[in-house]
Parts: sequence; C-alpha cells; structure tokens
Amino acid sequence: MSTKWFAFLPNLISLARLALVPVSVDMIATRRWPEALAIFIVAGVSDALDGWVARRFDLRSELGAYLDAVADKALLICDFVTLAIVGVLPMALALLVVTRDLMIIGAVVLSWLLDRPMEIRPLWISKANTFTQIGFIALVLASLAFAWRTGPWLLAGQWLVAALTLASLAAYFRRWVTHMSA
Repeated sequence: MSTKWFAFLPNLISLARLALVPVSVDMIATRRWPEALAIFIVAGVSDALDGWVARRFDLRSELGAYLDAVADKALLICDFVTLAIVGVLPMALALLVVTRDLMIIGAVVLSWLLDRPMEIRPLWISKANTFTQIGFIALVLASLAFAWRTGPWLLAGQWLVAALTLASLAAYFRRWVTHMSA
C-alpha cells in the first residue's frame, strides 16, 4: 500500500476546512446557530489537527502553510461578514477585519511588483489578533446556540477585536515601510 497520500494529509485537512466555509456561512445566514457553532468547532479542531500531523510526521510544506492560512482567513472573514449581514455584529467591525487583511495582502503584492519581496511571517500581535478573533466568533456563536445573555462582554469583545486588528495592521505597516525604505 502506497503512503504517498499520507504526505498530502495536512493539505487535505486544510482543504476540508476551506470547504466548510460556505457551510458555515449558510448556517449563519439561516440562523442555525448550533450547527454554525459545530462547524466552527470542527474547523478549529481541523486547524489544530493539520498542524499537528504536519509537525509530527514532518509533512510541512510551503503549499500547506498557504492553504492553512487561506482556510483560517476565509473562515474568519466570512463568519465576521455574515454575522454582520444578519445583524449580530456591527458591519464596521467586519469591514475592519476584511480591510486589514486586504491591506496586508496589497502591501505584499506591491512589494513583489516593485521587486522588493518581503518574507511573510506572522508577528506576535498578529497571532494574538487571530486568537482573539477566533475566540470572539466562538463565543458569539455559542451565545447564539445556547441563548446566553451577551451582556457587556459582547461590546468589550468587539472593542478588543477592533483594537488588536488595528494594532496588527499598524505593526505590519511599520514592518512594510521599514522594508520598502531599506
């Protein structure tokens, strides 16, 4: 039995997570909160699993790194936007999350076009931002799935996500400007 398929396993897991994005959007759009939460949890587990498999069996690849990042960002962005469209979150917060990612991608593409390519590696503030966004979406979906009262934590969470998103954007922008002016 060939084990070549196993070398692609982390990438298959990332692709499966990417395939969950439209399902997640549909669950949120139709206000099927328990299902939306379940999809989000499955996506989170798959994110941990693909990373563990890649590290444990030394199956890391450049393609896998990109697929993992795209799957994570697609899920977060689509969930933020869909939650805003259905009126659960403010549209301004969703637009901020989307704008940050588009600006970072735009800066990287511009640096490539100007023949000044940048090394792409996450900053600690970016990791904190992603962790907070994931936790916030999970809490929002759980509160909807279990009919929890949101109270002040919802507003505090929105402000925290906004602050970390802006801080992350500022840190990447500073890094980009430093790189481009060197």
